[in-house]
Amino acid sequence: MSRISQDTINKIFDAIRIEEVIGEFVQLKKSGSSMKGLSPFTTEKTPSFIVSPAKQIFKDFSSGKGGTAVTFLMEHEHFTYPEALRWLARKYNVEIEEDEVTDEQREAASERESLYVVSEYAQKYFEDRLWNSEEGKNIGLSYFKERGFTEETIKNFHLGYSPDGRGIFSDEAISKGYAEEFLVKSGLSIKRDSGELLDRFWGRVIFPIHSLSGRTLGFGARTLRNDKKTAKYLNSPESEIYHKSKILYGLYQSKGEIVKKDKCLLVEGYTDVISLTQAGIKNVVASSGTALTVEQIRLIRRLTNNVTILYDGDAAGIKASFRGIDLILEEGLNVRVLLFPDGEDPDSFARKHPQHELEDYLKEEETDFISFKAKMLMADSKNDPIAKANVIRDIVESIALIPDEISRDIYLRTCAQIMEMEEKVLYAELAQLRKKHLDDKAKRSRTEQRRMEVVRPEVAPPESLTATEEAFLSDAQDSLHYKQEEAIIWILLNHAEDIIRYDEDPEDPKNKEKIEEPAGIFILEELMDDGFTFENAIFQTVYDQVLEAYKNEDPIPTGKDFARSEDQRISSMSTDLMTERYALSDWRRKEVFITDRSVHLSKFTIEAVLRFKACKVEKLIADVKDQLKEHTLEDSRDALDRIQKYTKMRNKINLQLNRVI
Repeated sequence: MSRISQDTINKIFDAIRIEEVIGEFVQLKKSGSSMKGLSPFTTEKTPSFIVSPAKQIFKDFSSGKGGTAVTFLMEHEHFTYPEALRWLARKYNVEIEEDEVTDEQREAASERESLYVVSEYAQKYFEDRLWNSEEGKNIGLSYFKERGFTEETIKNFHLGYSPDGRGIFSDEAISKGYAEEFLVKSGLSIKRDSGELLDRFWGRVIFPIHSLSGRTLGFGARTLRNDKKTAKYLNSPESEIYHKSKILYGLYQSKGEIVKKDKCLLVEGYTDVISLTQAGIKNVVASSGTALTVEQIRLIRRLTNNVTILYDGDAAGIKASFRGIDLILEEGLNVRVLLFPDGEDPDSFARKHPQHELEDYLKEEETDFISFKAKMLMADSKNDPIAKANVIRDIVESIALIPDEISRDIYLRTCAQIMEMEEKVLYAELAQLRKKHLDDKAKRSRTEQRRMEVVRPEVAPPESLTATEEAFLSDAQDSLHYKQEEAIIWILLNHAEDIIRYDEDPEDPKNKEKIEEPAGIFILEELMDDGFTFENAIFQTVYDQVLEAYKNEDPIPTGKDFARSEDQRISSMSTDLMTERYALSDWRRKEVFITDRSVHLSKFTIEAVLRFKACKVEKLIADVKDQLKEHTLEDSRDALDRIQKYTKMRNKINLQLNRVI
């Protein structure tokens, strides 16, 4: 077996532009020298997700996650480290060189990865059958072309065809070495009680469903038969990688255009997305016939705050979708709607009109959702006062869901005009509904919290914990130790090569001679003979690697090197510390007005080493005292001598701390 060579890994990291990579998943906006967006890991509504192009790292302050572009793909797309590297290599056209590794280095593929592998194989198989088999060309390809899809469009959406035979695909997959277990778990195959393996999608045209990064998650399949007993569409069942409620069809193809246009068009079906995209309207996705979910809305919100829903004119269908639109409003997005002429849907309308006419129609006919809903429901109520009262309450309920106070106010004034109502009456109703909505939301939150407390298992912390999380969970960790250890590692990651100046003989005030050397060398020389260790395991690992490089006379690894680590805990910790959390300008607050940055760093480094030592000595003293209290020492005289020795060390360190200038 082989693995990606270190030289290739370095080339990939050198080629990466983190703002480009993350920009495919999150809408980023310039914020000083960095870029900012909404967290893709939480449901925040105020951006706290920061990307630093200069340092090539990201930090998500709402979830605590951070790292490089590789780390992001591992967290967001659940890639393994090699998969993230291969994805980036393809994006940046880096040729991959591989080294042979031993069997011991081979890791068994997880169930999730096995499902991805079999799904990728199925997509390629269905595409191949569409283009390279007589049956596929005569039936599947002909159907797509009759729908008006060009070859470029068919290939862009990776459309395919599953042969008209109950087990043809399954037999082929088994013969290629794909495990029956994962064919069944992915939903591609169905196993009968007799043990026979059948194809789920046989005799159908195939619509692959992709993740935001382009991984194949599942499939939609349409029958071309006229048999009324046969379901027109079939979808992959839920699996470890495919969750219909968390996916939007076409998002992989449209994400760039959504960010560019700062708007997402939402339709219902696969062909609506494909036809609009082919017509030049590329910022479009589909809910694939399912009721809109919060997870789908949040996918959109990562890329834009503006959504336009395209309707085909079916009044019953429009009213049924109002609940989904309320969810969009509640998530803080701006919602507009557009109604196509009677008898038309996005698919048919797009095929009949050139791009400029389609763009004009979309621009001119869309309207804000609240006004649209008010006019539509008021038309139905006619002169029935009870029906009209219910309509008013329904519309105000939608307005009450909007988080932004200014938007609520504008919508309420507009609706008052449409309904011919006094604004103060609607404001009173809005206040009551808004309070009820907030109370219900708080109640649901408390219920969920109690449920989580009841069902939360007592398990060991997962390996993906950040260094900060690990610090708080570790029994051996206390805040004082963590703070002092963190300061040392921060210097090693960020300023190891920066020159500091310190007294040649700190115990002799008359000796004015100064020594100049890199901060990293100073720390290593001061600590390596004392035998002190770090309580935090991640810090100890980093320190050991830095010390080993120094002893071997190799280049000392920096924060950038550790951020590239395959170990996500080290990568995350390094990213956390590659920020100016120990701002040297803080000395101004302490009324130490020094302009030379090197002087600030010198003082900080010397103090960090001394405080680290002081902290460790205090622990040694405390440990011996505890042993004396518990009478676990045979020689109490020796213990007292050790306490005296450590106390002298502590006093000496404290004296040196007072002399640091």
